[in-house]
Amino acid sequence: MITSMDSLKEDLKKQIIEQLNLEDLTVADIADDALLFNDQGLGLDSIDALELIVLLEKYHGIQLTNPEEGKEAFKSVNTMAEYIRKRKEA
Repeated sequence: MITSMDSLKEDLKKQIIEQLNLEDLTVADIADDALLFNDQGLGLDSIDALELIVLLEKYHGIQLTNPEEGKEAFKSVNTMAEYIRKRKEA
């Protein structure tokens, strides 16, 4: 059964691939709990973090202004999805 949270995670993976031009990756290559900024995960860098901030605003209408929130939100697809869900409920 696909939940709205699963759907959000799938959408996020597509958006990350598109926004960061990760053409070598597919949605299936990105685990929900893979660390985005760890070499064991996607190995993103600080420029990519800025792109993720743009992604949040572009696709989800969420402005991230607190860097500490970003550190927590951008740990993985799971944490990004949870951050989006909480912000949309607020």
